[in-house]
Amino acid sequence: MIDLTLDIQRASRFTDLPSDEDIRTWVTTTLSGHREEAELSVRIVDEEESQQLNHQYRGKDKPTNVLSFHTDFPAELNLPLLGDLVICAPVVQKEAEQQHKTLSAHWAHMLVHGTLHLLGYDHIEDTDAVLMEKLETQLLESLGFADPYAPFEEAG
Repeated sequence: MIDLTLDIQRASRFTDLPSDEDIRTWVTTTLSGHREEAELSVRIVDEEESQQLNHQYRGKDKPTNVLSFHTDFPAELNLPLLGDLVICAPVVQKEAEQQHKTLSAHWAHMLVHGTLHLLGYDHIEDTDAVLMEKLETQLLESLGFADPYAPFEEAG
């Protein structure tokens, strides 16, 4: 079992958000096998804060689903602090609708995806993207969710 210190901040006007218990489960499952101890923050925000952070740190002037801010301490410090996740509730809700996913499934995906980024995974190169997507799919399936990358059919 992972010793997880999790700070959850709800700074969104949205009320249909995952429970603290769900967030903890999704993060813990992702960290399993990678860390024995971890500290991280999850901040749930609205579009304005997401857009400001995305512009400031990524040069993209629009809100985004999840931002990961990895803590980059020297290895010799051996601190459990992983970093921060900032998740935009309205974007997650809009994407879930567009992708014909349940809101819970998409929240789980965003928490798994962001936590993997904090662990050092990325999807910039195609080979890295394939590995990360495979891990996400395995983790989400272990949590009872469908493959988040499976094609969806447009309602017609």
